[in-house]
Formats: sequence, structure tokens, C-alpha cells
Amino acid sequence: MDLATYEKEPESAVATSTLIEEHLFGDHPKAYCILAFLNGVPAGFALYFFNFSTWLGKPGLYLEDLFVKPEMRKHGVGKALLRRLAQIAVEADCGRMEWAALDWNRLAIDFYLNIGAQAMEEWTTYRLTREGIRKLAGSD
Repeated sequence: MDLATYEKEPESAVATSTLIEEHLFGDHPKAYCILAFLNGVPAGFALYFFNFSTWLGKPGLYLEDLFVKPEMRKHGVGKALLRRLAQIAVEADCGRMEWAALDWNRLAIDFYLNIGAQAMEEWTTYRLTREGIRKLAGSD
């Protein structure tokens, strides 16, 4: 909820602990999460999954969410999370790491540029929500 509030969409966060437990810790995980602590206190998390690049012929690591509590920022937590993700990507022989940032989130954009990430401005993200997926699948 902290992430949804920060991204100005708390009403859109409908995940439950049951859904998160099923998809992260069930028999067939769909995503993975790294938790960060600062002095024993929860500070943030990175949620990621693997995709695949037909261009590279290799898996990729997609960072779905990176969140550090506002009061825990400026202590290296975000960079430590990204460093660990990079290590996981190396271990998994990933050809790339990718993520998206909201265009108004200047703090995040500056942070990503500072670590050497490049904006992929020629790409546009498209999305189908549950209703659109069902309609396309012929399940409406």
C-alpha cells in the first residue's frame, strides 16, 4: 500500500496477502521479491520476474517494483537492492535488466540515470487489464 500511495493510486492496489503468497511462494512462483532492512527495520523491496529476449536468445530480469520507504531513502537501500538484482541477473545469465518509471517520478528517473540506466524512449508500453484479457481470450 505504501508503494500504491506513493504512485498516487492507492485505490488500484487490490492485491491480497493470499494472492501475493500464492504467486510468490506457491508451487509455481510467478515473481520473486528481495526485502531490504536498515538497522533491522524494513526499508524497502524489489519485486522481479524473468522474461526472455528473442533478440539476445537469453533471459532477462524485469524489475516490476522497487520501493524504499521515504524515511529510509538516501542510505543506499535502493542501490543495494539494484546491485543484488544485477547479481541475480549475472547468475541467471540474463542479457538485460529492464523496468519502467512513471514520467513524473523525477527522483527515480535521476536515480536510474545516475546508476547508468538508459531510457528506452522509442518504446511505448501497452496494457490489457483483466476485462481486456478476457475479451481478447473470448471469455467475455
